[in-house]
Amino acid sequence: MTTFLLVPGLFMGGWAWEAVAAELTAQGHRALPVTLPGMAERAGEDDPAGVGLAEHTDAVAALLDTEGPGTVLVAHSYGAFPALAAADRCPGQVARVVFVDTGFPEPGESVVAQMPQLGLLDRALGGVVPVPEEIPAVHAVPPAELERYHRLATPQPVRTVTEPIELTGAWLKLPTTGVFCLANGLSLEFARTLHGTGLPRFAKLAEPGVTFFELATGHYPMLSTPVELAGVLVRAAAGEGVGLYED
Repeated sequence: MTTFLLVPGLFMGGWAWEAVAAELTAQGHRALPVTLPGMAERAGEDDPAGVGLAEHTDAVAALLDTEGPGTVLVAHSYGAFPALAAADRCPGQVARVVFVDTGFPEPGESVVAQMPQLGLLDRALGGVVPVPEEIPAVHAVPPAELERYHRLATPQPVRTVTEPIELTGAWLKLPTTGVFCLANGLSLEFARTLHGTGLPRFAKLAEPGVTFFELATGHYPMLSTPVELAGVLVRAAAGEGVGLYED
């Protein structure tokens, strides 16, 4: 049995992982969907102005401390920031980090610095970033899940995307897996291009213990292909997947 700690991306809570968690549980594993402070059912607990990346990191780190060594830490999109910062703080608790359709930040980098194309600050109002009005059809989210997203998604506290991540580099020694969603533009080919630049930040992509999977779906596989994603997570936990330059 493997314990999976499932950290969601922007605007989402643990509810986004429900179908994936159900499949993992059916396969005999332990799945813990995370709702970060200020999000989803926790949206009323704190003033959004008081919730930042530090608070989200603390929440993930506390869960890792509770679960103990051997946890597979799964992070979707924005979730890579608090998840990676927490793994860096307590690497002994983490068996593997799985990045779902996201890259990994450099020390001192913020979400808005890494992903300026999202225009998050342009839309910010009253200390939060409003939920997007739509998810483009390319992401293949079924109508029922799309309706659930719009019903349950909550605004994102601004400080979670503007605060810089604190990393010592301890996480770099951890085994990792990247799950690329092809309809969103990420792929093994793209990762090879990044590694081929020779920039130090992409060196880990080709290291031993780093594996990759590709899914033929969009940026929200936990909503569009949850069974397939759960299967990939189980395989990732077992160290499966291809290396950067494997066929």
